[in-house]
Amino acid sequence: MKKPLFSFIFSSAFILLLAAMLFSHCAAPEEERALTGLQEKALTFTGPLPEDAFEEGMVRSEERIELGKMLFYEPRLSKSGLISCNTCHNMSTFGVDQLPVSVGHMWQKGPRNAPTVLNAALHGSQFWDGREPDVESQALMPILDPVEMASSEEHVLAVLASMPEYVERFREAFPDEEEPLVYKNVGVAIGAFERILLTYSRFDDFLRGDAGALTDREKEGLRAYMDVGCQSCHGGTALGGTAFAVFETPAERESGESDPGRFDITGNPMHMHSFKVPSLLNIAETYPYLHDGSVWSLSETVDIVALDMLGRELTAEENKHIVAFLGALTGEVPAYALELPVLPPSTEQTPRPVFD
Repeated sequence: MKKPLFSFIFSSAFILLLAAMLFSHCAAPEEERALTGLQEKALTFTGPLPEDAFEEGMVRSEERIELGKMLFYEPRLSKSGLISCNTCHNMSTFGVDQLPVSVGHMWQKGPRNAPTVLNAALHGSQFWDGREPDVESQALMPILDPVEMASSEEHVLAVLASMPEYVERFREAFPDEEEPLVYKNVGVAIGAFERILLTYSRFDDFLRGDAGALTDREKEGLRAYMDVGCQSCHGGTALGGTAFAVFETPAERESGESDPGRFDITGNPMHMHSFKVPSLLNIAETYPYLHDGSVWSLSETVDIVALDMLGRELTAEENKHIVAFLGALTGEVPAYALELPVLPPSTEQTPRPVFD
């Protein structure tokens, strides 16, 4: 005797439903699945970005971060009233100005390429020569540099004290201090803003367990990156920023005029032409490259560094794969950082711009 058609359909549907339920219980969530060998190997020299770069004991308050953001965009801190931190570390172009060297006060040119401010708080030191230990102290230097913003502590404090909104914001950002409007706190506030400027990319998803976050070509690039030995210098969470290396650019060798680098800071002959290894996060967007900004092509830069630092002459295929992997390191600039703050209006007491 044949079963009625509806019974056959019901039985089949029930079997399919049961199989789906069993599969859903057996299949582990993405974060619980076993890592691939490539993911495990990558995690031996790097890891996904943290939520922010604040260290233990640091104050993380909305008031301090917002004040720091305003100061980062504030051109009146400069002598000319024209240049702000964002001028050389433009948020809309991944924290750089995309110039070989930056243009400062009265069209003066800086000696080195401006590195990106994004993820900089994760570095072990600041500037190409590592002269400052953190972003808080680094933020104060360009403001006073005669080639950059050409200002003075007195000018900065006079500008800020002339606007009631800034006076109140310093009080709110540093509530436990009797006199919060001091020059040191300008750096502390800007540093608080910079410590949230982390850019999460697909590579972070890959490191967290999503093996499909990278394309096959990008995975080949990661393998080539490790096989060549790039991670020996470009390791850590920021893929750089924690080591120094002796390096002269092709342009320097050709001209015979090479930057002394860290030697100018330490006086140690071993540090002649030594520079901080840059982070590779967002590297596809932070051209031109090298400490003198003399190379515009990422592909060319990869070949130069592989040959000079690792003694490896890459094949065209290796270069292509590594460049593809480096493209996967492009993350998202925090939307908050891209929103221009409304700065308080100047008053009769605000120092006027000076051009000389």
